[in-house]
Amino acid sequence: MEASTQPSPRPEANRNYAFAAALFQEFVASGVGHVCVCPGSRSAPLAVSAARTSDLRVWVHLDERAAAFFALGLARAGRAPVALVCSSGTAAANFLPAVVEAYHGRVPLLVLTADRPQEVRGWGAAQTIDQVGLFGSHVRWFSEASPRERNGAGLRHARALACRAVAAAAGPPPGPVHLNLPFREPLDPSPDPSDAVGPDPEGGWAPRGRGSGPYTRSWRCPPPPSPDLLSHLLEGPLRARRGVIVCGPGDGAPALPDAVARLGRAAGWPVLAESTSQIRCGPHTRGAPILASFDAILRNREFALAHPPDLVLRIGAPPTSKAFQQWLHLHPHSRLVMLDPDRAWSDPDHLASEVIDADPVLFCDGLEGRLRQSPPPGCSRWLGEWCDAEKRARRVVEGRAGRGARLLAPQVVAALAGALPDGATLFVSNSMAVRDLDAFLPVSTRRIRVLANRGANGIDGIVSSALGAAAAASGPLFLLSGDLAFLHDAGGLFAAHQYGIRATLVVVNDDGGGIFSLLPIAAHGDDVEFERLFTVPHGIELAAVVRGYGLRHQRVTTVPDLAKALEHSQASPGTQVIEVAVDRRENLALHREIHQEICRSLGTGGSA
Repeated sequence: MEASTQPSPRPEANRNYAFAAALFQEFVASGVGHVCVCPGSRSAPLAVSAARTSDLRVWVHLDERAAAFFALGLARAGRAPVALVCSSGTAAANFLPAVVEAYHGRVPLLVLTADRPQEVRGWGAAQTIDQVGLFGSHVRWFSEASPRERNGAGLRHARALACRAVAAAAGPPPGPVHLNLPFREPLDPSPDPSDAVGPDPEGGWAPRGRGSGPYTRSWRCPPPPSPDLLSHLLEGPLRARRGVIVCGPGDGAPALPDAVARLGRAAGWPVLAESTSQIRCGPHTRGAPILASFDAILRNREFALAHPPDLVLRIGAPPTSKAFQQWLHLHPHSRLVMLDPDRAWSDPDHLASEVIDADPVLFCDGLEGRLRQSPPPGCSRWLGEWCDAEKRARRVVEGRAGRGARLLAPQVVAALAGALPDGATLFVSNSMAVRDLDAFLPVSTRRIRVLANRGANGIDGIVSSALGAAAAASGPLFLLSGDLAFLHDAGGLFAAHQYGIRATLVVVNDDGGGIFSLLPIAAHGDDVEFERLFTVPHGIELAAVVRGYGLRHQRVTTVPDLAKALEHSQASPGTQVIEVAVDRRENLALHREIHQEICRSLGTGGSA
């Protein structure tokens, strides 16, 4: 990637950017001349501030492991500390091999890992791992620091931190230093009201009433829950007229989809099912109130405001949908019951009313049985409005996905959904691919298992994970991936070549990180060097990469060509890579048009 030296800094809009600017200015004053940056959202204040710092050369890389070793080479040859920046989660973990080498090889590195704020760690927040002391004894010094005031003591702390970090990295003996830097939103350079009135909760939605205190209660239910205990626990659900079941990412007991579908029917509650929940596809969906388009529906603020739930029963990990989380914040007095059999406490916004440690299948079966004995008051209008919204949203998606022959993300998902045979496994990469699947994969009676690395939500290792799943799968396996996730793990193609693994890898290539165009940072454009630092157009020929591993590659640009390629791949041995060329700007425009059209189709309406 091209490197550059950028102009001098300007006054910063919020504490994140003021802190990061002071940090890099002091790095330069202390003799640092290079920084290696990997694209990421949480690290945006660091990346943008580095690019705005005079006399600092910025090198942008796609892969954190490669970036770290590149920085290692720079520092080794230049005999001076080099800074290294990444986002939170497994991005930071990919630095480890180079950090270990730098420690034992006495090479000065300044490792800057962006992180989530402390209050959401250990609560199931996306792209969040324990980064405190991540590199163990393989660093000369470790410190964690959050941005403070935009002037005075806050900026003095940032400069002192940078100066001490460079001194520790330079030695003697020289070696790596790790700074873990938690950032709250906003992550773009916009003014932040919290600079004046105190920090907002993560995401900027301030809950009222619920969320300010501890959990109402936490229950541990031995299997199976006793009737008396179940009756005591479920007093609220039995009275709930407006209930919702939400199923986040998970791959639990095979009996769970049937249990959830039966409960949804018995209670008359919509089931909001993520694509990776294993609830959206299978024979259990027949006649069940399972909704696929809930993210798009809840983006309509009028619908979200008009549909306050009495109770939300969450099964699985926190949903990917930001609109769903915002809906919960809009109705802070609704009751959120979280099934948590693993005691993971996956509640990053701290909204749960009850956390119940119970087997989800036994819990759903027990609740369904109680509802059959004592039916809830019911609200047919409530369920009817949700189901009507789902039908309207699906008509929009299917209409837009069916128009024209040119391929964009909705058409790719529609073609893939039509091609998946019963019993297939679909592995999906993180970032944009999993969101496209959530938005456009319809409910289906076919048995389709959807897998993803949604533990820490990284884009690393996707190709290898999919091929490993293919080696264990009894039926055909497909991968839906973006180009950056594919290139990040291109070395994983070795296993496909070496072991003759049969799989179909569908790579949506928009020449960079398309998801960043949907984030607030995109609005700042050239002011934050958006293209170079975030979308990172790479221009790499995927065909050359694939054929270098002895695998078959096909590039498609039309819907009929993709349909034929998917059909052909199922009749062919080995691993096939189908590259789908997508125009990033057209793709972004279509996403926005679809969501706007869905919002218009829903109108205003009310709820019982």
